[in-house]
Amino acid sequence: MSVFEYSERIASAAASALEKCRYRFEELNALAELNGERVLKAFIDNKVSEAHLKGTTGYGYGDDGRDRLDAVFAQVLGAEDALVRHNFVNGTHALTVALFGVLRTGDTLLSLTGALYDTLQDVVSGIGCGSLSEFGVKYKQAELLPDGTPDYEKITEMAKECRVAYIQRSRGYSLRPSFDVGTIEKIIKTVRSVNKSCIIMVDNCYGELAEDIEPTAVGADLIVGSLIKNLGGGIAETGGYIAGKHELVEQCAYRLTCPGSGREVGCSLGQLRGMYMGLFHAPEAVCAALKTSVFAAAFFGELGFEAFPKYDEKRTDIIAALKLGTPERLIAFCEGIQSGSPVDSFVTPEPWDMPGYDSKVIMAAGAFTMGSSIELSADAPLREPYAVWLQGGLTFPTGKTGLMLAAQRMEEKGLL
Repeated sequence: MSVFEYSERIASAAASALEKCRYRFEELNALAELNGERVLKAFIDNKVSEAHLKGTTGYGYGDDGRDRLDAVFAQVLGAEDALVRHNFVNGTHALTVALFGVLRTGDTLLSLTGALYDTLQDVVSGIGCGSLSEFGVKYKQAELLPDGTPDYEKITEMAKECRVAYIQRSRGYSLRPSFDVGTIEKIIKTVRSVNKSCIIMVDNCYGELAEDIEPTAVGADLIVGSLIKNLGGGIAETGGYIAGKHELVEQCAYRLTCPGSGREVGCSLGQLRGMYMGLFHAPEAVCAALKTSVFAAAFFGELGFEAFPKYDEKRTDIIAALKLGTPERLIAFCEGIQSGSPVDSFVTPEPWDMPGYDSKVIMAAGAFTMGSSIELSADAPLREPYAVWLQGGLTFPTGKTGLMLAAQRMEEKGLL
């Protein structure tokens, strides 16, 4: 029974997909329970109090709530230290601060997982924008194998002299597999076999709490992410984090603010409560997003479309890519997702020239927090193979509804 009207085909496909997903949902519920206990223990161990939820103004000297939040995040992420701040404007900013924090003139940055995500291209090699290359940092990349997996032979060859070895956990705008922590461990061991002193940094966006450990547990020196993705739980209004080895986090703090002051300055304003509460809710929010991802793959598989990963494959992040095949289907899908959003459901998304991307991008996201991708959202560049990247879903019932409305919109336009 539903308050929305679906065609018999859509309803039948959803029912069949839901039945396929039930055993996967049981596994995800168990993961959420374990990760929820991890988060709760970090709050208890660090003696979080009501006073820590209040913010500071001005310089932010002696902000114990800010410092205690760093400690809680560090424990949850299995790291020596963490830098959690509302003034990281997005994940790319946090990654940029980390890269500039630990790289120096003459150093080499080596991407171990092929081309960097679109928005990092200018950070590394942009002209006239203060990029790493303009400060004398060299860049190389080890291409992935044709099946999208790491080329360990090439990594062994190229990692001997790099200063930072960079791993992008999520797939970005590609159809290659996202890398689980086990694969990241194998990559790290390969690098360490030829270069014991380099800094191994993981772009952890979309992957936090999708498994029972983070990349820090298998040797990553730094992991970086955004709080309007997994760890903000749909509550944090903005922000990001850098976590890992203490001395490296300190270097990043000097880059975020200024040398000599680092993490000792920077007021928290009224953001602490949302960041604490967001982290507390994150295990359940991530679970809902993972269920939505699994259902999406099964549901659109029932409708004849290819999904990456498939519904019965292991998840290591909250993203599902659906290969829709034509720009018309892509646009209709995003229109349907938007129509099922709690905010701006009446808006029609259109492709546009989004900063940092080399082709028009369409984005559907009627979210309580602008750009939040722990909330149900979908986006894609308008280019071959016309796949859409779906993420989020604060609750599974609303995530499921959004996907069914997306399929309904496609059917109404004669595109199914």
